[in-house]
Amino acid sequence: MRFTSPQTLLTLTVAATSVAAAPFEYPLPDGFPTPSPAQIAAIEQLAGGTLPNGPSPANLTKTAITNLHLLALNEFFETAYFTELLANVTNDVPGYDAGSIAPLDKTYVVDALTAVVNQEQLHALGINAILAGAGHKIIKPCEYEFPVTTFKQAILLAQTFTDVVLGTLPKAQAIFAADGGDESPLIQLFGSVLAQEGEQAGFYRYVQKKTPSAAPFLTGGSPSFTFTAIQAFIVNGSCPQPLPDIALTTFGTLNVLTTPEAKNMTLDFSVSGSVSPFNNSIVYLSGQNLPVAVPISNVKPVAGAFQFQASFPFESGFANGLTIAALVKGAGTTFNSTDSVAKATVYGPGLIEVD
Repeated sequence: MRFTSPQTLLTLTVAATSVAAAPFEYPLPDGFPTPSPAQIAAIEQLAGGTLPNGPSPANLTKTAITNLHLLALNEFFETAYFTELLANVTNDVPGYDAGSIAPLDKTYVVDALTAVVNQEQLHALGINAILAGAGHKIIKPCEYEFPVTTFKQAILLAQTFTDVVLGTLPKAQAIFAADGGDESPLIQLFGSVLAQEGEQAGFYRYVQKKTPSAAPFLTGGSPSFTFTAIQAFIVNGSCPQPLPDIALTTFGTLNVLTTPEAKNMTLDFSVSGSVSPFNNSIVYLSGQNLPVAVPISNVKPVAGAFQFQASFPFESGFANGLTIAALVKGAGTTFNSTDSVAKATVYGPGLIEVD
């Protein structure tokens, strides 16, 4: 896309960045996010399928509403991201020659991205229909900025945030099943979305000549980690409804300054506030294993921020693909779930991709 690529993208840390290009804004030429019935039919044709026509819950719990708001927020972001990526590839914007990556050709990439854009639109419309059908506030799109300038960077970032979504959807399914409401129809519905996002992830990995399936068990996450990561791409103050209305936590930014590799190594991090090896530690979420907490060291102030180091014990059983890092309160603490990590998090998520 047309934006300056920061060092944080190259190290796979999703962080806000200042850019010179105009932000991405809705609506789209096809009427989205408020398409007419005829426009919806055209979107469905390009997406390869229709909106679900089965019943949805008449009543939603507070927790379910929060999860649906998060999922809709993500779908609007993804639609914007892939719409601009598709436009850049279609219009031969410098740096977006998809056909330069064997064995791809431009037509295949355009067809694939066209399907993705329209599928993401239906995801967003479907979630908002569930909210509206139960009498609750729908999510409206914001303005967005994307820190990539080439096709390769855009696909790498697409893989990263799709991996985050793949860790978020099972959590949403578990919440729908356990919160005491009547959201059971949503479990299967979002299982189908989870599978669709998995098919997308395989494509993004294939484009990078990676094994299409990263690991036997993918990394889980926390709704608040996803909520924080999405906000890195939202233009401040551009959302029609205040983001604090979504009942999730926004963490401080955790920058991963070292390019991680598939081996035991030391990583450099930075945060905006003070940290201490006596009061903080780094926790990693990788695969479906228990969280791994490691001490931090060599804390030093640098240019108004604080840098520090922590070991990255990849060879102790980490999965390929996404690992999530978080700076938490406490040193020497043991965590037994992603939820317990999120409750203790001060800065995060640091998004690490290793293959």
